[in-house]
Amino acid sequence: MVYTSLENPKIKELKKLQQKKYRDKENLFLVEGEHLVLEAYKKGYLEQLILESDTLFPIPVDTLYVTKEILSALTQLETPYPIMGVCRKLEEKHLGNRILILDGIQDPGNLGTIIRSAVAFHIDTILLSTDTVDLYNTKVVRSTQGLLFHMNIIRRNLKEILPFLKQEGYSIYGTKVTYGNPLRMLEKKNKFAIIVGNEGNGLKEETQDFCDAFISISMSAVCESLNVGVATSIILYELDK
Repeated sequence: MVYTSLENPKIKELKKLQQKKYRDKENLFLVEGEHLVLEAYKKGYLEQLILESDTLFPIPVDTLYVTKEILSALTQLETPYPIMGVCRKLEEKHLGNRILILDGIQDPGNLGTIIRSAVAFHIDTILLSTDTVDLYNTKVVRSTQGLLFHMNIIRRNLKEILPFLKQEGYSIYGTKVTYGNPLRMLEKKNKFAIIVGNEGNGLKEETQDFCDAFISISMSAVCESLNVGVATSIILYELDK
């Protein structure tokens, strides 16, 4: 059977997953393209495969065949992939010893870059503040290139989770463009949390109150600041040495 009508109830339900409130309600989100679908399948999160009619993609998952018109309605890209997938949201796992906290990150591309770097440099958990961009925003999902399925990512109120982390013995370091201790001088601890702030405003004042120390990246005075994705990648690389 090939779904051909945009008015079909099943297709309408899938299209609703473009909206955050429905992703939250159903605990599902969409991925697009062969690579993302395969990563979701390998990690056990792929619930359903969506294929353009006559497309072959032999994995043992419930499969929905649709027209190109329907794929165009389900994607936010100009040219849809012939392969999409419906995935369950990530399951939460143990925090581990190496935590990256994002305080109000707004740009989907930045979040995607940070997730990829966190996987590359052995972070155990990414902790998103409640006002950080939605992890399952389609632009975030695409920019992770499938690595979101390889990371423990949770969302919490920072005012509630930061006291808990301190009680559990984590050293908490905030990032500052100026007046922070040089990153290379940081005494590396077994249990730590690095907090990275909003693209324009940095860390909130109430977040700073929980920090044991502040760190910054030493760089040329000609450069006032770095993109938050780039800066976070440098910090994580240095901490992984």
